[in-house]
Amino acid sequence: MTADNTDDEVDLLIDAWAQRLPHVDLTPLDVMSRLRRAAIRLDRLRAAAFATAGLASWEFDVLAALRRAEPPHELSPMQLIGLTMIGSAAMTNRLANLVDRGLIRRKRNPRDGRSVIITLTEAGTASVDAAMTELVAREAAALEVLDDGEIAALARMLRPLMGRERPPRVDG
Repeated sequence: MTADNTDDEVDLLIDAWAQRLPHVDLTPLDVMSRLRRAAIRLDRLRAAAFATAGLASWEFDVLAALRRAEPPHELSPMQLIGLTMIGSAAMTNRLANLVDRGLIRRKRNPRDGRSVIITLTEAGTASVDAAMTELVAREAAALEVLDDGEIAALARMLRPLMGRERPPRVDG
């Protein structure tokens, strides 16, 4: 491939590696390097959207997990750990910070006095809802380069890359 006006940074990266490793099939870089760069862009977009509501990305993750729970928007710390995929020590620190900010409150679990339940406050609800509304608007703007069919096709193609095994192909 030669560099021209339609080449992007991934094309240039692949060209450079092809010169250094001509015997290696670099086809996976065509997709995975673009996904990596899109993920970095998405992380920046998300952080900026959350910042408009005064939240860091990690704060949004915890608040969003609570908001998605059925009213009264309560979960145990262990449930939050499972939903946000972070360790218990990190979750303890995050919950303490969110309590200090008035976005969540801890209360004793009525079924087990030794444990706590985390509840989303009105301020937490307002913050996470504002952040989600801004995020959706910014993501929609980012996707304007695609038509509805392309968006649906992209979502369908990305689904298997999320870590679940693809069903075996049946030749028929």
